[in-house]
Amino acid sequence: MRGTIGIIGFREAGATFAKAASWQERALVFDIAKSRLATMTELGVMPCRDMGEAVTGAAIVLSLVTADQALQVARECAGLIAPEALFCDMNSIAPGTKREAARAFADAGRRYVDVAVMAPVNPARMAVPLNISGPDAQEAESRLRDAGFTRTTVVGDAIGRASAIKLVRSVMVKGLEALTAEMMLAAHAEDVAEAVLASLDASEKTISWATRADYNLDRMLVHGRRRAAEMAEAAQMLRDLGIDPLMTQGTVTRQQALGDVGAEFTIESLPEGFTAKLAAITATPKGEN
Repeated sequence: MRGTIGIIGFREAGATFAKAASWQERALVFDIAKSRLATMTELGVMPCRDMGEAVTGAAIVLSLVTADQALQVARECAGLIAPEALFCDMNSIAPGTKREAARAFADAGRRYVDVAVMAPVNPARMAVPLNISGPDAQEAESRLRDAGFTRTTVVGDAIGRASAIKLVRSVMVKGLEALTAEMMLAAHAEDVAEAVLASLDASEKTISWATRADYNLDRMLVHGRRRAAEMAEAAQMLRDLGIDPLMTQGTVTRQQALGDVGAEFTIESLPEGFTAKLAAITATPKGEN
């Protein structure tokens, strides 16, 4: 079982999966950031000098890089993985981008699978929902389950279908977060936050809007940069469909701005409560963009 899982990119998702499933020496890992070496050593996975070393001999390769690097990584791996291996592209990129990546694998006689991670990896860890599509989706599902993933769904045999489901959904989910931030910044500036939130509570009782506003701001401060990259891919998807991504492009800008502010904090030092978060955002010029 040694080295049967190749991992490209070892940030939150890769490290979370490796720890939760106790992959240890099953996982060969490559990340361009040398700072990740300590985490690899701690979790007992096998650090690699380059992508070739990480994917050679692996039965399944998980690509968990940033959205802007996903296509290039796929193109490079197409010429490196074994013929019987499956390359699972788990990055949040546009369906068209995944189809472009898949063509590189087809040209090399290798196999590519579209995998969409449908929820935050924490706290779900190995129970995070995965949508899988492509000609080899059924086999990929079996191998992902062997690796420890417990909530997998095959959604079709077309590359791009899994990502389309995720990104179309993200237009709403991340858009609501961005609209929440815009609403709360305006409410804070006019000193009407409590009244606005109470008004929203009167029309919807699932959770309080104060709780929702704090949660949405928290997610953007912690993950805004990554979500901005994902929503840039969603905007590209809309353009590919002939739809002008007016709101989605605004979501990219807002998520990026709050992510830039959040980068100044650690998880432990993030302000608690929406009032404290708004104070931090408005005290930073980037948060006013």
